[in-house]
Amino acid sequence: MNLRAVRGLFALLLLPIPALASLGGDVTTVQADQAKMQGSLRSTSNHSYILHEIQTSTGVAVKEYVSTSGKVFAVTWQGRFHPDLRQLLGTYFDEYAQAEQAQRAQRRDHGPLVIQHAGMVVQISGHMRAFLGRAYVPQMLPAGVRAEDIR
Repeated sequence: MNLRAVRGLFALLLLPIPALASLGGDVTTVQADQAKMQGSLRSTSNHSYILHEIQTSTGVAVKEYVSTSGKVFAVTWQGRFHPDLRQLLGTYFDEYAQAEQAQRAQRRDHGPLVIQHAGMVVQISGHMRAFLGRAYVPQMLPAGVRAEDIR
């Protein structure tokens, strides 16, 4: 391979990878998330949803809640680092980013972040090397599943 081809390949690797639409996406995004995070996957079934747990080698645990209709209605995470929120929140990321920026501009402390919109709820807390969060779409919660069940 010549130097020009190597440079071209390297430039392609630097391009941003498109976000995987996990929250609100379908069950296929779980496998895509697992591959991108290079983690192990464990799934358990409940009568209302399937819980997919991804454990990464960096110590981040991500849970994706998938309804019986195959849609990801909630995601949670905890670990030493924040996961790629653009990846986990998918199409909801821009709404989250705008709300997060507005909320941070209005407050001076570094406490928990709570964004509660009609179409999305995001809660993030923690400190260096101990982060946790959850995001869900209230309208997509299956019958019998409460927000408190998402942990």
